[in-house]
Amino acid sequence: MGQASSASEGVIGDAEIADRPLLRAGEILEFIPGMVVTQHSGSGKANQYFLRGFNLDHGTDFASYVDGMPVNMRSHGHGQGYTDLSFIIPELVSQIDYQKGAYHANSGDFSAVGSARFGLQNSTMNEAKLTLGHDNYQRLLAKGSRRQGNGDMLVATELQRYDGPWRDINEDIDKINVLARYSELYGDGQLGLTLMAYDNSWQAADQVPQRAVLQGLIDALGSLDTTVGGESSRYSLSGSWYSDAWRGHLYAIKSKLDLWSNFTYFLNNPLNGDQFEQVDDRSIYGAELSRHWHQQLAGVALEHVVGVQWRYDNIAEVGLYNTQARRRLSTVRQDSIDQRSAALFSQSGIQLTDAWYAHIGLRYDYFIAKVTSDTASNSGAESDGIMSVKAGISYQFAPDWQAYFNAGQGFHSNDARGTTTQTDPQTGEMVSAVNLLVASQGAELGLRYFDYSALNVSLALWYLALDSELLYVGDAGTNEPSRASQRFGIELAAYYWLNSNWSIDTELALTRSRFTESAVDEGNYVDGALPLVLSMGLIYNADSPWQLSVRLRHLGKRTLDSFNQQRSAASTTVNAGYRYQWARWQLALEILNLLDSDDSDIDYFYASRLAGEPAEGIEDRHSHPLEPRTLRFTMAYRF
Repeated sequence: MGQASSASEGVIGDAEIADRPLLRAGEILEFIPGMVVTQHSGSGKANQYFLRGFNLDHGTDFASYVDGMPVNMRSHGHGQGYTDLSFIIPELVSQIDYQKGAYHANSGDFSAVGSARFGLQNSTMNEAKLTLGHDNYQRLLAKGSRRQGNGDMLVATELQRYDGPWRDINEDIDKINVLARYSELYGDGQLGLTLMAYDNSWQAADQVPQRAVLQGLIDALGSLDTTVGGESSRYSLSGSWYSDAWRGHLYAIKSKLDLWSNFTYFLNNPLNGDQFEQVDDRSIYGAELSRHWHQQLAGVALEHVVGVQWRYDNIAEVGLYNTQARRRLSTVRQDSIDQRSAALFSQSGIQLTDAWYAHIGLRYDYFIAKVTSDTASNSGAESDGIMSVKAGISYQFAPDWQAYFNAGQGFHSNDARGTTTQTDPQTGEMVSAVNLLVASQGAELGLRYFDYSALNVSLALWYLALDSELLYVGDAGTNEPSRASQRFGIELAAYYWLNSNWSIDTELALTRSRFTESAVDEGNYVDGALPLVLSMGLIYNADSPWQLSVRLRHLGKRTLDSFNQQRSAASTTVNAGYRYQWARWQLALEILNLLDSDDSDIDYFYASRLAGEPAEGIEDRHSHPLEPRTLRFTMAYRF
């Protein structure tokens, strides 16, 4: 109480992360109340995210940071804001600071819906961990730290193999993560240097049309194109320094993705098929520096943060190619992009009285993008700037109760190619350019109760409007700017400790999402919007040798088209975990999809064409199923 500035922000600790089974690393974001993480392709591809009625695709309006480094990719080959968290080792996350809404001045691009900042441990328990499970799941983790001079040296390696439950392919996951981190108390602050390396390759089981399953052409776990998949890598070097007064980050990232997909089969190319390759090869450099201080003015306590952020994306290649069985047939588009941004931000907190606290923030972002395209008319440069104002006030009207009101402006950037393109590379037709930056406006009324012994409840009523929606296009496998939209909803999060050992939690989110601009032959429902999310968990965690957790996640029926004529079925999943500690050994069992639900992980509605079907294709529901019940057994030794 008294520390948060809104009802929808919080901190997730490493103990909470250890208590919950995860199918994939990206699901770590589901610790944020109301956040949903799914997958419509292979395990090496970035997850699909949903929050506050948004189908965020792979991260369009939710910003993620790891050790001060931005994860969202601008002008990415597969989609704006692409957020792949596969390089995270969950056991090394110290905490996740999350904020929903654009109410904090330190968050800029992609943070209209919210943001999450992952901190890394400075030291860790020495441990070797082996996990084996269904469908040839294998994971080996070795981690440890020791004193090195005046600081701590942490090193970890993760190896993972997985074939998956699919009928026609083996996912053939070949993932490796390496992390080395040195930290020490330096001067009056904490210095950290981190090296991270990630490499992965996989075969993909993409979403498939419902009619192919009903006709018996494939199984629900089958594939129509068995040659899609990808290769991905990420290497980074980052440095950070924290003190009571200063905070600084420096980072350099090398990222590459080769992704082969086929969502429409024979709709565009009846002879060779519609498989395509998306390439993104870039280097990212950036820095952030902020100053924090307190002062008294006329008897009022003030707290200030002023900072500057800079980022440069040097994208050597962002390309789209027509392929067959991963062999390139032709080039649709090939570009290189230089994209820079700089931001100034300031936020001040004002302790008006013992009960009243207010904050106000200002932020200015400036972007420059230069596109060099293989089609001369699509080359060019664009720049834009945007001012954002954020403010809030809270009132603690009892020791256990606090009320909040927040309002703020945010934004997301559009793909730089869309701001300079004049000719559609597929059709040769003239097209209109889009704005580089798109503004959002939001507000939130919140209430929190915390009695410090048994119950923690937060309630938020919120509103968010976007000047242009970034809409996922299922048959193209990417997202594109669309009409203005608005959303409002209610969120409830309740955590109850039955006693010192048992706890139960419930998280509920209800959302209404609509376009606010009309379009020819289109309705006003936002495609892919998720109106209902319910999550419940039961945890036993004490000093006894064993621990238990069970978690339920329910997703309501999603809108699949703008007229709301096509809706996905509801989906429910239950996961469970059991751990037993014996001396230096720990044994654990995870049961994912405990009830063996055959619901969909995700659904889309668009036109595709199978062999022998009409040239215009058939509009159909395309689904990616939940993975069947999966058991994973872990044996860990601490030394």
